[in-house]
Amino acid sequence: MPDFVTYPHPALARKAVPRAVDAAMLEAGAALLVAARDVQAYGLAAAHLGLDEPLVVISVASDSKQRDYRVLYNPEIVLSSPESAVGPEGSVSLPGIEVPVERATWIEIACDDAEGERSRMRLDGFVARVAQHEIDQLQGMFFLNRVSRIKRETALRKFEKSQRRQG
Repeated sequence: MPDFVTYPHPALARKAVPRAVDAAMLEAGAALLVAARDVQAYGLAAAHLGLDEPLVVISVASDSKQRDYRVLYNPEIVLSSPESAVGPEGSVSLPGIEVPVERATWIEIACDDAEGERSRMRLDGFVARVAQHEIDQLQGMFFLNRVSRIKRETALRKFEKSQRRQG
């Protein structure tokens, strides 16, 4: 299993700075893709590996049993739906914990590919949720920052309790 950082690791609070796609980003993208495949993640941000690179991996497959990964360099949300929905979210950096988070039901993102070519794509439903979650992480916004203090504290107590049982 990949060596993921655990909340509240400082990498999870750092904002990745967009830049031209370079060798370091390509190497980080390859490592993140391997990590996503290893754990069958719906999405991962470089911060989950402790890296400051501005990239994420998301599965664009709508089938929950299949994965169709894309490495997105310098992704940003350029448009989002006015409608939102609440759904469960979790993180490899806080294993075993899920909390309901409100997100836009669709988004349009702009991102670079491995050659540095910029493109846009629209994502809907669960895939949009995953992309928003991972792009937030690039901005140093861990998903627990999107919920109330009470829900956040409850989730962290549950995580600490599960860690004590394992340890």
